[in-house]
Amino acid sequence: MPVRKMRVKIHDENGDCCTITFEGSVTKEKAVHLLDLAELLGVLWKKRAERPQQTSSLSKYGKTRLLIERNFPQDWFSSKDIQNAYEKIFKEPIQLSTVSTYLSRMANRGFLMKTGKHRNQRYKMVFEDTIELPAHVKRNNSLLTMSHGY
Repeated sequence: MPVRKMRVKIHDENGDCCTITFEGSVTKEKAVHLLDLAELLGVLWKKRAERPQQTSSLSKYGKTRLLIERNFPQDWFSSKDIQNAYEKIFKEPIQLSTVSTYLSRMANRGFLMKTGKHRNQRYKMVFEDTIELPAHVKRNNSLLTMSHGY
């Protein structure tokens, strides 16, 4: 029996989420087309994020997010790491509790993943090409395979 629903979520650099849902008879071809569309949207958002930005017009949240994107794209980090980098780069103070709140919000919005508890909490950026796939679609390197008879 073919899958009846497929949903792809894409998060941009501001934590905004675009959800594409296809309902009906989801075939392998339709799933591939939907994922191609999601990849195209992700590339467009990535190019928008790569544009140089004036940091003076950004909020503290925006500066924190930009700092993570530019300085911690693949590394695990703590709230303290971000606080130290923020104060060094932007030459302005930021409370550790503020950084912790921002990181928690970013994790809730799908921009960051987190591990650990309380003082030992660590964060890492979720890659832009990471998208939610239905259980019957498995990503193997850059190949997509369908299970359940596909």
